[in-house]
Amino acid sequence: MSDYIIATSSTSDLPRTWLEEHNIPFIAYSYTVNDEPREDDCREETRAAVYAGMRRGDKLHTSMINEFVYYDFLKTFLDEGKDVIFLDMSQKMSVSFVNANKAADKLRAEFPERKLYVMDTLCISGGLGLLVMNMVRRKEAGAGFDEVVAWGEENKLRIAHRFTVDDLNYLKEGGRVSNSAALVGSILDIKPVLYVPNAGTLDVAQKVRGRKAALRAIRDGILHDFSECDPTGTEIHILQADCVADAEWVRDEIRKAYPQVGEITITALGVVIGAHCRLVSGGKVWKTETDAYGDFWFRDLPVGRFQLYIEAPGYQRKIFDDLRTAECLNLGDIPLEREA
Repeated sequence: MSDYIIATSSTSDLPRTWLEEHNIPFIAYSYTVNDEPREDDCREETRAAVYAGMRRGDKLHTSMINEFVYYDFLKTFLDEGKDVIFLDMSQKMSVSFVNANKAADKLRAEFPERKLYVMDTLCISGGLGLLVMNMVRRKEAGAGFDEVVAWGEENKLRIAHRFTVDDLNYLKEGGRVSNSAALVGSILDIKPVLYVPNAGTLDVAQKVRGRKAALRAIRDGILHDFSECDPTGTEIHILQADCVADAEWVRDEIRKAYPQVGEITITALGVVIGAHCRLVSGGKVWKTETDAYGDFWFRDLPVGRFQLYIEAPGYQRKIFDDLRTAECLNLGDIPLEREA
């Protein structure tokens, strides 16, 4: 049996203690707090401090991991003679997945005798963490590389994600809702209840008025899922961003309705949200991220007029007005100026 490891990223939102206990290496996404660079270290105390700062008004921005960082990270294990299964968030959530695959292609050419599998998990956050944990358990029970990969591919769509946010402003900054939606949402106390469908995207399941209604919607969604299967022993991860009481309420409601479920854990949500380019037209927003070479593109756009916003931590925002999509546009090199 080959010597192999399972590696992941900080976006699996697993606690550092668990990762170290099971010898799971992770690649850390970077972010800035008020333009101060940091790395997601997966420590509960770090996450708690970041969320406390956000309540005080701190601004967070994150960036993808480029191809060269993935290359160095994965090469370390191949140099040691190990095969690698690597699990990051869904490719529909971040260009980072593309960069990981570019690095993997180069490494496979350099290490033809080794196995390197980069899975499109179709998961994020706690869902990705559940997938990692279950694949690690199988490895620790003696399953081989191919068996663990096959189990992951077969079962990754059995993981359900449901969540809500208290404030639409960060979804606005990430390009997932418009400025007007964020304003109206804040005024009317509208809370989106979101989920990750089989395509691995981020979709709004419903919109409700008030935090309690959003928590009830999450509870009801989980209970509906359980009504269609045998939930005995089902493991549940609840991740919270400075709202432990809400997480405990959801936990207790699930346990009350289905006492036969398995372990329900509560941990802190990771801080990575996403850095971006945004394209705006008629109140609609499209979002993408640059790749390792600084390139970006928007595909399958309708014909129309657009504004393009290019933003990166530590740099001045660049805006292009009145872009028209009757034909393909190439904007050429776009230099960004550092903030004073």
